[in-house]
Amino acid sequence: MAVKEGWKGRFFEDFEVGDVYEHPLGRTVTTTDNLWFTLLTQNTAPIHVDHAYAKQTEFGKPLVDSTFTVALVTGQSVTDVSQNVFANLGWDEIRLPAPVFEGDTIYSQSEVLETRESRSRVNVGIVKVKTTGYNQEGTVVITFKRTVLVYRRDHAPKTVRTFPEKHRRGEGSGAAEPS
Repeated sequence: MAVKEGWKGRFFEDFEVGDVYEHPLGRTVTTTDNLWFTLLTQNTAPIHVDHAYAKQTEFGKPLVDSTFTVALVTGQSVTDVSQNVFANLGWDEIRLPAPVFEGDTIYSQSEVLETRESRSRVNVGIVKVKTTGYNQEGTVVITFKRTVLVYRRDHAPKTVRTFPEKHRRGEGSGAAEPS
């Protein structure tokens, strides 16, 4: 058995303008997600948490807190866009063309719009992407542009992981051995 290194994300040198990354994970939004996020962020709008109130609106059911949608779709993009982030610089032009409801499954993709060298930091570059989130029916529910400082390959901090020696040598399955 060979131990193989896992995906470490893209570094600044890996981004090319025009590339589109279809992010691998979808996520179904639950009522609990919506309730907890509104509580955590102190959002008091009843359209998110009061089902009886929401039933009276044109939607007939609760809307998912839009800042949850921003956070979820940003999170989905991390593996491809900002796994090796130094810092987020901003989110711009956030648009919410369709509502997200409890029970919707959200997917996303990002397109690289710009890359440039940092003028003040030699260890990072600047990447701008447009990220689009859509539901299980293919309806676009969010778009935004995000700008990030991404480490250059030889300048990223090292991830410290200590694995048992026998796993590095390929011994043991992780299951308890018979006594």
